[in-house]
Amino acid sequence: MKKIKYLKLTSIIAIIVMMVMATACSSLGNEAQAPKTDELGIDSDDAKNLTVEITDIHGTVTVPVNPKNVVALDNRTFETLSDWGIELVAVPKSVMPVESPYVSDDTVQDIGNHREPNLEIIAALEPELVIIGQRFASFYEEIKALVPDAAVIDLNFDISEEADSPGENLLNGLVHSTISLGQIFDKNNEAEKLVADFEKAMEDAKSAYNGTDTVMSVIVSGGNIGFSAPGSGRVWGPMYEIFNWVPALSIDNSTSDHQGDDISVEAIAQSNPDWIFVLDRDASVSSSTDAVPAQDIIDNSPALQNNTAVIDKNIVYAPNDTYVNESIQTYLELFGGIVAAFAN
Repeated sequence: MKKIKYLKLTSIIAIIVMMVMATACSSLGNEAQAPKTDELGIDSDDAKNLTVEITDIHGTVTVPVNPKNVVALDNRTFETLSDWGIELVAVPKSVMPVESPYVSDDTVQDIGNHREPNLEIIAALEPELVIIGQRFASFYEEIKALVPDAAVIDLNFDISEEADSPGENLLNGLVHSTISLGQIFDKNNEAEKLVADFEKAMEDAKSAYNGTDTVMSVIVSGGNIGFSAPGSGRVWGPMYEIFNWVPALSIDNSTSDHQGDDISVEAIAQSNPDWIFVLDRDASVSSSTDAVPAQDIIDNSPALQNNTAVIDKNIVYAPNDTYVNESIQTYLELFGGIVAAFAN
């Protein structure tokens, strides 16, 4: 990895917003700046032909504005689309929060999880748009071949030329996805507000940290405590860079494994962190009522009982659905929890 000259992350967000908005255009000019159809005096048939140019990892894609028969496969998008009232025809229900209205809606077809998806369902629905990202990114070419007449966008990246650090990738990816969805579904004002709220929440969380307390982040899965390493770890890893957290423990050859890196609880305890940040994977994916909550695992771990974070109750839990709902709304809630914890 090349050496990076870091910009202030809020500046990066502002740059990304301006870059994405600058690329958006339609058959009538920039969609974000276009007046309403009735102000243009065009008929409904012409309005149906509006398009917007979206930049994804593969290049520039022309996408119809307010497309019909939309398939969404990116876990960063579901809550945003739901909040905006966007209708979908198919989603991967088994890797989504059970509370999602798309999961309970029988008219929305289930293509299955990313390990054995039924992609033929997508072809049968004849979508105008398929949104790919995260777990389904590897199926991009296959889906493109199945629906050659559809716009297929892969939001599993960020658009900063030098964004090869975890913190920048996370921030830029969330901002870019949100702005892009706003352009596609004519929700530009809503998208810009989400980004503004996200930026403020990030700055609040950064300011709340004292700059010296040590941090340990873990993933609890199947009753085991795994290590979410600085930088690479799921959910928590990028935040060490974003918030300049001091890690209580670092290891070589760390990964982004969904259950965390396998190190002993004793090693975690010996690092004696001031704070522990926890992702409860089972709360998102387990269908068993016997799954033990992460808080119980942490509270009842003999090795952790003399740990500073446990004694001082300096433990922060990510929202229960975080593992399958990494939307910008989830991070707004998560950042708010960090602020509240550091304020106590």
